[in-house]
Amino acid sequence: MDEELKCPVCGSLFKDPIILPCTHNVCLACARNIIVQTPEGETPPHSRASGNSDYDYLDMDKMSMYSETDSGYGSYTPCLKSPNGVRVFPPAMVHRHCSITCPLCHRSVSLDERGLRGFPRNRLLEAIVSRYQQSRSAAVKCQLCDRNPVEATVMCEQCDVFYCTPCQQRCHPSRGPLAKHRLVPPTQVAGASQPQPAGIARKLATCAEHDVENYSMYCVNCKIPVCYQCLEEGKHGKHDVKPLGAMWKQHKLSQALNGVSDKAKDAKEFLVQLKNILQQIQENGVEFEACLVAQCDALIDALTRQKAKLLTKVTKEREYKLKVVRDQITHCTMKLRQTTGMMEYCLEVIKENDPSGFLQISDALIKRIQTSQDQWVKGALEAKVGPEFDLTLNTDPLLQAIHQLDFIQAKEALAVPPAPLLQLEKCCTRNNSATLAWRVSAAPNILIEAYVLELDDGSGGQYREVYVGKETVCTVDGLHFNSSYNARVKAYNSTGVGPYSKTVVLKTSDVAWFTFDATSAHRDIVLSNENQTVTCNSYDDRVVLGTAAFSKGVHYWELCVDRYDNHPDPAFGVARINTMKDMMLGKDDKAWAMYVDNNRSWFMHNNSHTNRAEGGIAKGSSVGILLDLNKHTLTFFINKEQHGPVAFENLEGVFMPAVSLNRNVQVTLLTGLEVPKNIKQP
Repeated sequence: MDEELKCPVCGSLFKDPIILPCTHNVCLACARNIIVQTPEGETPPHSRASGNSDYDYLDMDKMSMYSETDSGYGSYTPCLKSPNGVRVFPPAMVHRHCSITCPLCHRSVSLDERGLRGFPRNRLLEAIVSRYQQSRSAAVKCQLCDRNPVEATVMCEQCDVFYCTPCQQRCHPSRGPLAKHRLVPPTQVAGASQPQPAGIARKLATCAEHDVENYSMYCVNCKIPVCYQCLEEGKHGKHDVKPLGAMWKQHKLSQALNGVSDKAKDAKEFLVQLKNILQQIQENGVEFEACLVAQCDALIDALTRQKAKLLTKVTKEREYKLKVVRDQITHCTMKLRQTTGMMEYCLEVIKENDPSGFLQISDALIKRIQTSQDQWVKGALEAKVGPEFDLTLNTDPLLQAIHQLDFIQAKEALAVPPAPLLQLEKCCTRNNSATLAWRVSAAPNILIEAYVLELDDGSGGQYREVYVGKETVCTVDGLHFNSSYNARVKAYNSTGVGPYSKTVVLKTSDVAWFTFDATSAHRDIVLSNENQTVTCNSYDDRVVLGTAAFSKGVHYWELCVDRYDNHPDPAFGVARINTMKDMMLGKDDKAWAMYVDNNRSWFMHNNSHTNRAEGGIAKGSSVGILLDLNKHTLTFFINKEQHGPVAFENLEGVFMPAVSLNRNVQVTLLTGLEVPKNIKQP
């Protein structure tokens, strides 16, 4: 209640308060200081600003007056500031128009001949201020302060002791066995213990116009109390006048206070709710921090486990490479020892001067030398494995996910994801593979469970899903050559599926460019020349596939014979990806091939030999394979000429280029060739 009892001008408790027409109160002495006078013939400043409630009438130095009887002296002086910041003027004299402006609402009113006596005194406010000052003067001191006791702030009803705030917190905390003690303000106790004597009656208020008359009536028009003499003089004669007691009962504040009391009660309950929310925020914050730490620890544990798996793979790869090199060292050392021993023996034979003995063993030695020389074929002195590790760890998506790791607002998380934006600068095709990249278009805090990438069939047909996951980059392999694919992507979460992105068109290569596939080849296969040249370390046939897969269109490629020793019979053709790799191509039901030596050839599928044809291969020969999936046929060529009839018909599905050979053969792959013409039809 302190602010209600302080004057807005001086900032102190009201002294002799008067009621201005705007119903605000000021001290009588302060009212004298803020009276403003205007010289005759000049418009008062408050009149010029009457339309603007924000006008500060004290921003200009004006002449003020000090008067109770409309007389005094005037002078121009600078303005001063009251303790609460309101600017006032010292007394000044004016002989003409006077006015006063409310320091709170800035409403101005002119003074009549009565001056400040024309404003009623607020005797109720004066009485309340008097009681308030008495209660403050009777303040209770703390009973536990060692020296210079300060004013008590609480009193314990159970302990019957007055405490200041520090002593209460130190000696009487609101916890443990003292938590149920009731602490009340000391003024409440003092008021209850010092009731006002019943015999003292409040002095009746007298009329401001007639000091000897008490107020007995109330003028409804003027809204002020009046006495009988005011009525007799005729000033309020024609006004609506009612008895003071009746109007006092009618204007009781009880009903109005009921509404305010309800609002105050609601405000108290609201404060309790806010305090509960404050406590819940503290508790939930601690719980959420613990949950966040647990989630981050789980991510770290998952990363640690994955690191262990990757290290295991590296260890296996290292051990495999070390074993291959050690075995090659052992094998090469053994052959070198044999070759060196044979050379030393031959040198000793040459030193002998026995022609007949030499001729007896010379043929055998020459065959042994040739055999030894054949063991050191091309590639025998090449390492089967290199020192480099063909392992690449792509951490970019994971780092991107870590950088995007953030909290999701509940409202945003419940929204349907927007349409992703395809990043055209990162979308491309290579051979029969297409790579697409996209990003979230807006609202990055929306939860996205996964993306769905769709492609049509390359002929403008229906779309089909080719990828579902959280990655924003995807490479689709095994597409048709010389085809245009429409691609689009969408996102979804638990709320629903978002709209599709714009469609992008990707065109695959006109002809097939591919190499041999090192990842699926038999371990005895030796690749070189950027995986375009192949041979083998074994005397047995081993299979290697190409990196391209065909399911439609016409495709032609050739293999050039770089080395052909001891008349082996390599096989050329197509196969499924899961064909056997440790036997000749065509021996199982997943390969279609032509195997050929230096004189003749056969077609073979599922170990069935058909269509023997004369004519073979030698060093420098070329073998062509024509796969026509429009007609579903397979045809072979030797040195640009069709070799035999159409080898196989009714081919359906996905096929990969394939070759089987042993250590006596080396071939080089040639791709991207034009399709031969004048093909013999079956």
